[in-house]
Amino acid sequence: MNRTDRLYAMVEELRAVAPRPRSARWLAGRFEVSVRTVERDISALQQSGTPIYAEQGRTGGYCLDKARTLPPVNLTPDEAVAMAVALRRLDGTPFRAAAGSALRKLVAAMQADDAERARDLAGRIHLVGDTAPALPVPRAVADAVSTRRVLRIGYADRAGSATLREIEPMGYVGRATYWYVVAWCRLRDSLRAFRVDRISSVAVTAEVPAPRTLRSADLDIPRDKVRQLSLD
Repeated sequence: MNRTDRLYAMVEELRAVAPRPRSARWLAGRFEVSVRTVERDISALQQSGTPIYAEQGRTGGYCLDKARTLPPVNLTPDEAVAMAVALRRLDGTPFRAAAGSALRKLVAAMQADDAERARDLAGRIHLVGDTAPALPVPRAVADAVSTRRVLRIGYADRAGSATLREIEPMGYVGRATYWYVVAWCRLRDSLRAFRVDRISSVAVTAEVPAPRTLRSADLDIPRDKVRQLSLD
């Protein structure tokens, strides 16, 4: 069994017995690998976002939070590759890391033969050029809206003038070449859009401000040029 198949099978084994734990020694015997290999595999799954936690004690082991995981996803190889192409376009956006994590979860949840066919198909596809910004979005900025904490940023405007600002992140605006974090700027006491490649430094504070509502009408963009993202 290769490592990808083993990771998938390990998650399914933990899902099947959840919320009861499986020890590293038990999993090592089940998958015919060393305890150290099991520990590395569990660490890799945790880093990819799989909700596995350890229970201490003589009868402890690794547990899967069943309520926070997906059952096997019946994606076809074509569907998986289509999602990979779509997610690849998120490079240079605040969702780059989340896209990679989502893709790994989807592939891990596929049937082993379908996953292998998807990898073969993906290997036959080549992307030329890259319209995404060269600089990655800082992780603290990428997480800003979901964590809802005040950020202290160093920012250079279009003229190159640098300022230190405290901002309350409210949302994002995405364009073909640049992404902006939309926030309430305490220095200007108004709504501002900060181009992410002009943010020179970022520090996350402990302050969680009162929530503010961001509407499409609040953005200084012609209505026919802006579309609000929907999951429907």
